[in-house]
Amino acid sequence: MRVLFLENNPMWIYGLPKGFCDAGHTVIVSGPLTSEGLNDMISNFQPDLIFTMGHTSEHTPEKQKMIKEYVSPTKIPHVYWATEDPGYTLTFSLPLIQTIKPDFVFTICPSRVDFYKDQQIPAAHLDFGYHSSVHFPDISEKYEVSLAVVANGYPMLYETRPDHYRFKALRSLLSPFLEEDIRIDFWGRYWDQMEHILGKKIPDEWIHGFLPYTEANKVYSSADFVLGVQNHDSQVTQRTYEVLGSGGLLLTNDTSEIRRLFSPGQDLLSSNSSRETIELVKYYLRYPEERTRIKKAGMESVKKYSFKNRAEYVINTLIDAGILSKGAESSGTGEFIHYVDKLKENYEIYVIQPKDTLWSISRKFGVSVDELKQLNNLKTDIILVNHYLKVKKK
Repeated sequence: MRVLFLENNPMWIYGLPKGFCDAGHTVIVSGPLTSEGLNDMISNFQPDLIFTMGHTSEHTPEKQKMIKEYVSPTKIPHVYWATEDPGYTLTFSLPLIQTIKPDFVFTICPSRVDFYKDQQIPAAHLDFGYHSSVHFPDISEKYEVSLAVVANGYPMLYETRPDHYRFKALRSLLSPFLEEDIRIDFWGRYWDQMEHILGKKIPDEWIHGFLPYTEANKVYSSADFVLGVQNHDSQVTQRTYEVLGSGGLLLTNDTSEIRRLFSPGQDLLSSNSSRETIELVKYYLRYPEERTRIKKAGMESVKKYSFKNRAEYVINTLIDAGILSKGAESSGTGEFIHYVDKLKENYEIYVIQPKDTLWSISRKFGVSVDELKQLNNLKTDIILVNHYLKVKKK
């Protein structure tokens, strides 16, 4: 089966698409969406299934309309994976679904399945997972810290939802260390704006800022403990699987879903309170052999949540729903293709950088602006950072 994923964000393209490839299917990842590129991929790749997922730069109102315009007339089964549920169901997921009109919706939130069905939208639950090509043990001296956090603070969410489970979970996992001035190393955004939420300012030297998605496994496998906050009691974050797949020792909130999926004290550590959090760290710091045992057990337990297994579940669910025909689950030799790499076979490609203009690019490569616009089917001079341009034929 040929599967087209309309996505560009590393957080998504190295997960479920790779899982479909592992399951024996040919996968093409779109990269930044353009009308010409989308039409070309559909015409030449001739996918059997099209997947849209998440909430990224590929989901602007303009791109949603583009997806609807080019995908709907093909009658190719189109699936959307709602990864922002339940918090953004009404403000993002449902409006997007109403615009792009997918044939089926998967959601990370079990309780939203019936909600979508009540809206006459076929739906099923699909949880996060991990892929071993990105999340595997890779110890790096640079990241050998005692306590690590890889996440964003989201102070803007606190302004509208101070009662959100995430903030109770943050205080339970982080505040006890801040109160005792025990260092935590933070990777992610907005941690310099969290004093009013956590009760104490995080020292600037503890904050390291943005971390590339494909670098995160080095932190997970190098730190003594990874403090992983949960957003809900009834579902887990994607990072839960990724930390365990990377061989990290995860210390997270003691939720009902964590206990359903894993065994605290065996696969990971879980805490019900600030006091328990700090006691767990102080105890296991004294016993490195116990930390190693839990890390190994966690890596073994998380294997059943691989994105290959998720992909196989997706296919079987779509067959049962009549979206795909029987035989779609049959696997051959998987292949993973970036659309831009196919273009590079015939064109010289340039990735647009900040401050670039068509004029500056034309001067850089010795081609006219009109040639660039014609080659890329551009109606205006507007270009977007991180999109790519065909510069000239090879």
